[in-house]
Amino acid sequence: MSEREAKHPRYWIGVVSASHVARGVAGGFAQLCHGKAAPLKRMQAGDWLIYYSPRTDMQNGEPLQAFTAIGQVEDDRVYEYRMSDSFIPFRRNIRYTTCKETKIRPLLEQLSFTRGVDNWGYPFRYGHFEISEQDFRIIADSMLNGSEVAADELGIS
Repeated sequence: MSEREAKHPRYWIGVVSASHVARGVAGGFAQLCHGKAAPLKRMQAGDWLIYYSPRTDMQNGEPLQAFTAIGQVEDDRVYEYRMSDSFIPFRRNIRYTTCKETKIRPLLEQLSFTRGVDNWGYPFRYGHFEISEQDFRIIADSMLNGSEVAADELGIS
C-alpha cells in the first residue's frame, strides 16, 4: 500500500444480501453489482468497504436492512472467478474484521446520506457508492462496538 493510500483511504458501501456477504467474508473477497468489474475498480488498496444487506437472501430473503460486514481492500487486483460456465463474476480481495450486524434505522438521522430523507433507501439502489469518512466512522463505531477489535486498531478511530 502506498503512503497516499494509507493516509487517504476512501470509504464505500456495497449492497449485497446477507447470505452472499457471508460467502465473501468466508472467502476474503468482495463481489458487487451481480459480478460487475466497474465498482471494484473504483476502489483502491487501503480503501474501506461496508456491506449493507437489505435482505437475508437475494431472491426471497427476509427484510434485514442492516450493515453486515466491514473490511479493507487488500490490493489493486480485480480478477474473474468462474462460479459456473455461465457466470464468471469479478472479485477483489478484502481483509474483513470481526464486527456485529448493525441495523440501519437507529443510524438514519446520524448519516449525511440518509438524514432527513424520507426515501433514504434510494442511494442503495446503485449497489455501490462512496460515503464520507464521518459516515464511515459512525457506521464502523456501531459495528465494532463490543468487538474485540477496536476501531483505533483498524486505523479508523
